[in-house]
Amino acid sequence: MGQRIAISGSAGVGKSTLARALAAELGVPYLPEGMREYLEGGGPDLHQLGHEGIRALVLRLWNERREAEARAASGFVADRSSYDFASFWLFYLFAEPADPVTEAYFAETMSPDRYDLVALLPWGCLPIEADGVRNTNPWVQLHTHFLIDGMVRRCAPRVHAVQATDLRGRLAEMVALVSQRSTGR
Repeated sequence: MGQRIAISGSAGVGKSTLARALAAELGVPYLPEGMREYLEGGGPDLHQLGHEGIRALVLRLWNERREAEARAASGFVADRSSYDFASFWLFYLFAEPADPVTEAYFAETMSPDRYDLVALLPWGCLPIEADGVRNTNPWVQLHTHFLIDGMVRRCAPRVHAVQATDLRGRLAEMVALVSQRSTGR
């Protein structure tokens, strides 16, 4: 079985770009984040969905991701990790005490065996592109990034904080890391 790699961080840090390039380099499937595809595919604006609608959407996207990860037996590179999804659950205030959905969701998203490696991209290195999909408020993105960063660093068993700020450097850094992990060095 190939390596299961997830790229984490807030919107606008370069996750999709790196994940696509790394998947192509490694010859494994690229797993998109889901939310971008939803919004670009004409789904209703998140503000129109309301709290329960966003909750249902996050659950749906998580289930789709979980199924895609399970189908990719030869390994994959995922745009976002399960820890990002858990961070969204907290960000949107979906977690309620004694809620069986929250408990099941966290048990699933926090599984330490889900990935062989989670790469955490740095915040603030790239300008947040106004593409109609991501929120361009840098403070909202910083808030989200701190949630994701904390979740990944505290909960993922194998984390790599990416140092490079450009795609070429990031790709080289990740390929070298994956090669080292494959050879056991």
